[in-house]
Amino acid sequence: MGREARVMVIGGFADSLIHFRGALLRRLVAEGHSVIACAPNATVEVRRELAALGVAYRHVPIQRAGMNPMRDVRTMRALAALYREVQPDLVLTYTIKPVIYGSLAARVARVPRVCSLITGLGYSFGTTTWRQRALSPVVRSLFRFALAHNEVVFFQNPDDLQQFVDAGLADERQAVLVNGSGVDLEHFTATPLPDGVPAFLLIARLIWEKGVGEYVEAARRLKARYPGARFRLLGPLDPNPAAVSRAQLDAWCAEGVIDYLGSTHDVRPAIASASVFVLP
Repeated sequence: MGREARVMVIGGFADSLIHFRGALLRRLVAEGHSVIACAPNATVEVRRELAALGVAYRHVPIQRAGMNPMRDVRTMRALAALYREVQPDLVLTYTIKPVIYGSLAARVARVPRVCSLITGLGYSFGTTTWRQRALSPVVRSLFRFALAHNEVVFFQNPDDLQQFVDAGLADERQAVLVNGSGVDLEHFTATPLPDGVPAFLLIARLIWEKGVGEYVEAARRLKARYPGARFRLLGPLDPNPAAVSRAQLDAWCAEGVIDYLGSTHDVRPAIASASVFVLP
């Protein structure tokens, strides 16, 4: 940016401000920028960690799941009002609703520079259910309109970038490919493999698109041949329409096919105790 600027970073899940954008926020502050992080319903712990980074927090009313037009209009209006109050020089949005409504609100409030990060295509780009098929053209139109005035649109994998460009949702001149969110190798250090029976681990939000069903089926087949093997699942239940239900999760646990570890703010102990990390 070249000079001290007022930067707003907006996400759909408050914990992600620390876990996925913490290093970015720290770097922006270190370079002398005034940084405001925005997401819905941050816990006291998240607010405390942001404050320790030198980052201000502002609540924004974003509903992560669902397509309620009235709520989404309220989200856009709230963001536009916040932009007018803060007067940011640059806004960076990530995850679907902040990208769409954060970008549209920035256009209304005449924010000079807007960038977005596409971290994945999400439920609405699927074609499996009638709901997905109905949502897809609406969401695509919103993306096309919202991203039209973005200076840069970052993508974390080439397939998403190509799909957006081919569909006319982003211009090829806007699109920039980055190598994911990155891993802090001082925070995630190498550990020796654990002793004992093989232990497999999947870490994911409990939605079908993450491959949870495939993981469970693989576990079922392998346990039939190797009864001592352990298959662990770590991650929160989710409000997404494609979420695995609590009843389904309980049935898998009762069957003995997986061990559910719940959710956690620190995945390192679970990774260290696993023999194989699985990403379906």
